[in-house]
Order: sequence, then structure tokens, then C-alpha cells
Amino acid sequence: MKNIGQMMKQAQMMQTRMAAMQENLGKIEVSGQAGGGLVTITLNGKGEMRKVKIDPSLAQPGDVEVLEDLIVAAFNDAKAKVESHVNEEMAKITGGLKLPGGLNLPF
Repeated sequence: MKNIGQMMKQAQMMQTRMAAMQENLGKIEVSGQAGGGLVTITLNGKGEMRKVKIDPSLAQPGDVEVLEDLIVAAFNDAKAKVESHVNEEMAKITGGLKLPGGLNLPF
């Protein structure tokens, strides 16, 4: 029975650390770029878009499709960086413990 008590204590500590991590994710910012930096998108750690920076040279009426593609690419780059950061933070919290399939935390 001692083992179950220890497991419960560890689970409670992990839950506390995860709550703190989720709060901190809203505070970090990660930027992704496309077109050699012509488009930059900044997301917070929760994947919410915070900033979009577009080089003025892309604001040409005939280049709308290129601009749209670069925005998508910059967003995807930023999102991949956010996911990598979240995975690193989760590994720190769980100590490398593999979570069951389909359990995507902290989202």
C-alpha cells in the first residue's frame, strides 16, 4: 500500500507542475518565418497568434497568393516550434514517462 500512496503523491505533484507549465505557456512567444524572413508570425506557447509581420515589399496586388502562402508557411513553422517546446517541457515534468496514446497534454 505504501507504493500506491507514493504514486498518488507523484501524480499530484505532476498535476501541479503541469498547471504551472500551462500558465507559463501563455507567457512565452515563439516566432516562425517564411520567405527568408519576409513573413514572421509569433505565437504564444498555447498556439495563439500574437503578431504578424509582413515585409512591405510583399504588399503588391499581384502577389496576394504568394503572401497567403508565406503566411501559412510562417504559421506552420511557428506552430512546429511551439509543439517542440511543449514536448520538451512535458518531458521535464513527466520525467520521460510515456503518456497513453490519444492523451495530448496540455491541450
